[in-house]
Amino acid sequence: MKIAFFGLPLAALLLRADGHDIVYAGVCRKHAIGTRRLSRVLPGRVEIVPNLDNAKTQAKIRELGAELCVSWFWVKKIPKALRETFPLGTVGVHPSLLPRHRGSDPFFWAIDSGDEQTGVTAHRLEDEYDTGAMLGKRVLRIDPSWSAWRLAKKLDRPSLALLRDVTTRFANGTPPREERQDESLATVANAPDEDDLELDWTWPAERVVRRVRAASPWPGVFTFIGDRAVTITRAAVTTKIPKALLPGEATVLSDGTAAVRAGDSGVQLLAGRIEDETGNETDIEVRELAEIVANTMGLP
Repeated sequence: MKIAFFGLPLAALLLRADGHDIVYAGVCRKHAIGTRRLSRVLPGRVEIVPNLDNAKTQAKIRELGAELCVSWFWVKKIPKALRETFPLGTVGVHPSLLPRHRGSDPFFWAIDSGDEQTGVTAHRLEDEYDTGAMLGKRVLRIDPSWSAWRLAKKLDRPSLALLRDVTTRFANGTPPREERQDESLATVANAPDEDDLELDWTWPAERVVRRVRAASPWPGVFTFIGDRAVTITRAAVTTKIPKALLPGEATVLSDGTAAVRAGDSGVQLLAGRIEDETGNETDIEVRELAEIVANTMGLP
């Protein structure tokens, strides 16, 4: 089956290994891993960050006669005028269990929401992101220790497996059954803004720690210790926090770790980043975090 592909090279290489004819591959960013290899096996068929709104680009792709368009981590919209040229339509895979967590950062919101499981969903591409009919799912349990980065990595393999399965079913003439998304269950998972990334110490400690994991390692959540902004990338709940402290007040515990009072208990600060005088961020660990708190408290 002839395929027009858009996204990261790894998926295109795997689809080619499955026996599909990749007549065109649009790579979503410069220097993406696998681009050189893809260009070698598909000479003259690979373009880096093509402008799909350009009429000449659309005409070029149209002339190649692809039957199905496949997207994997192509983060821009594929124009309707181009999607409609493929007899079997356009499909992609989103890293959540749609219609939950539609948007650009489902990893953040799955962890922050305390979801016990997430997964990947193959779906039709429509004018609005992540709204098309669903073609299949894979479910993954979320380990309570995972950061957003770890969750994203854990979803790569089921995402690729689902993409390959759906594509092969189209090629075999047995496309998956399409299921409309239930709009009443839809949630939005846009990238967190600055308000989302500033910790609220009136929250329960468990919720604070979830948000730390949801934004880790990048961009990280931040808080102020004294008048210094500190990005926190790793934290843990602790009950060893003085009851006299108010939410947001920090101390150094007997084990030498820094902790901040949350709404119900405490949060140990285990890793983070601070800005230097040039504006560059430096990673800091337990000892440096404790020193910042100690200096703010005026301890020796």
